[in-house]
Amino acid sequence: MHSAAELLGPEGPFAREVPGFAPREAQQAMAAAVEEAIADRQMLVAEAGTGTGKTYAYLVPALMSGKRVIVSTGTKALQDQLFHRDLPRVRAVLGARLSAALLKGRANYLCLHRLDQAHKEGRFASREQAAQLQAIHAWSRRTLAGDRAELAEVAEDSPLWPRVTSTAENCLGADCPMFNDCFVVKARRAAQEADLVVVNHHLLFADLAIRQEGFGEILPGAHAFVLDEAHQIPELAGQFFSVTLSARQLTELVADVQAECANVSGAFAVLQPALEPLNAAIKRVRLALDRFPQKGAFVQIERDAEVERELAGLAGALGTLAEALDKHSARSRGLASVAERAAEHTARLAHLTDGGVGDAVHWYELSAHGFAFHATPLDIAGPLRELRAQSHAAWIFTSATLAVGGRFTHFSRQVGLWDPVELRVDSPFDYARQALAYLPQGLPDPAAEDYVERVVDAAVPVLEASNGRAFLLFTSHRALRRAAELLPSRVPYPLFVQGTAPRNLLLEAFRGSGNGVLLGAASFWEGVDVAGDALSLVVIDKLPFAAPDDPVLVARLEALRESGGNPFADWQVPNAVIALRQGAGRLIRDVHDRGVLMLCDPRLTTRGYGKLFLASLPPLPRTASLADVQRFFAG
Repeated sequence: MHSAAELLGPEGPFAREVPGFAPREAQQAMAAAVEEAIADRQMLVAEAGTGTGKTYAYLVPALMSGKRVIVSTGTKALQDQLFHRDLPRVRAVLGARLSAALLKGRANYLCLHRLDQAHKEGRFASREQAAQLQAIHAWSRRTLAGDRAELAEVAEDSPLWPRVTSTAENCLGADCPMFNDCFVVKARRAAQEADLVVVNHHLLFADLAIRQEGFGEILPGAHAFVLDEAHQIPELAGQFFSVTLSARQLTELVADVQAECANVSGAFAVLQPALEPLNAAIKRVRLALDRFPQKGAFVQIERDAEVERELAGLAGALGTLAEALDKHSARSRGLASVAERAAEHTARLAHLTDGGVGDAVHWYELSAHGFAFHATPLDIAGPLRELRAQSHAAWIFTSATLAVGGRFTHFSRQVGLWDPVELRVDSPFDYARQALAYLPQGLPDPAAEDYVERVVDAAVPVLEASNGRAFLLFTSHRALRRAAELLPSRVPYPLFVQGTAPRNLLLEAFRGSGNGVLLGAASFWEGVDVAGDALSLVVIDKLPFAAPDDPVLVARLEALRESGGNPFADWQVPNAVIALRQGAGRLIRDVHDRGVLMLCDPRLTTRGYGKLFLASLPPLPRTASLADVQRFFAG
């Protein structure tokens, strides 16, 4: 039997059968490391530079192992690409007969029971929503998977989707009248029987968190877990080990109680007196929080007399509803389900408004009309280590950006890995020929009031040299908005600004424009792939240090300081290095790409830590001369 490296080598089936496939030593080295990790149940941290072909490097050994493997990706879009494009190709070449399944979170699947409820209720905010429901109804009769990604004509953010999909809270489980036809149940059964399951990090960690609490598991036990885009894991794991309660969850509870009352004679008249006070209490809490910053530590608000009074009112209204529901829970499975939720929300609110627990950060965040309270653990390394130990599986963490200054210490410490197997394979791209890093001189300190204006001044001649075809990546939405005000009068190119349209539509329009300039913040720094001439310039305004007003970050840094560490060097710089590497990685996506990376932050050359940022980037030639940039684009 051939090894994974041989299968991907110059004499292997991929070189013979896949058009355009180029054997790469880096890919073969990674495939060999993954193969060994799966066989020996190792912990492997593998960084594979852009263009390595890491997807094939883990899919080939996973499929050849004969073991059950779970592959987790960073986003649902990558999950779909992996399952519908990459996996069928690899299986076809290998002739692998192993079964594979795609599994997403339950909110991605149509709930036939809730669709039926929405149809009977007939409450719609607009004619458009009524038309969308008809489209969903027609699709429900022909879909096999019930995956809402199939139905492009109803927007992903349509307010109708939450009404026709379920959550763990409002699902009736085996008591549902449509349980036998349930798309979530079918998807989970397929996953439990499959040899290879493709999930995303959100689902993986939601399941691991549920398993930790002893409620069983969604995903089947596996011999190996492969986590792609693993640089996202520390932040995501923190979210899923958090306890959260939001205004949206509470208003959905009220709506679901009303919907269940429609199925039980006389229930609405009895429960209505407990519903109105809760709705009013939610609004009063949001109003009381209006004077506070958008995000902060819970202690900031709990000392306020008005907030304290309204939170007590919310707790009272929620408790009253929970008691009323408990009395009527035996009348239907639906009422029993909302009674359980009300009791759980009551307990959760009590926990979240008790800020005295030392091992978690209690914090709040506000949206336009809502609020959310969170308790986030300070340390996720321990829970992650425990979960891996319970799994008795191989764990393979891979990404193009895991190392800082060539070392994996920071990532390993964050996720609780002790002495993992490590592998770094470089990108096959010829950066010396394909790219140039431009560090303009004369820009002020990023804290200067006119910093964005000065960045735009420096970028305009570079945009002229590149004929547009650029990403301008910003570390804050405020800077992005200011640049969006300044640029229209300075450049003749079409501008695409984050927030004016969904990300996928902006990217599509940008690619089609030929000479567009896209202005983006956090969500455009990673997971965005524009190969070819459409993108030839990436401008980054500042080093991407995390916002100092994040209460979880503040608490984490304080804990580091108290334990004798250096918060800036041990946490803030390494995280910013990885984020910068992600942003810079948007530029060269293909062996034929050419482009300039413009790094505006003068701290790269004026501060000692700047050397670590530059050393962590691909080996691009560097210049401080605009003339060199103009020659590069003219050449």
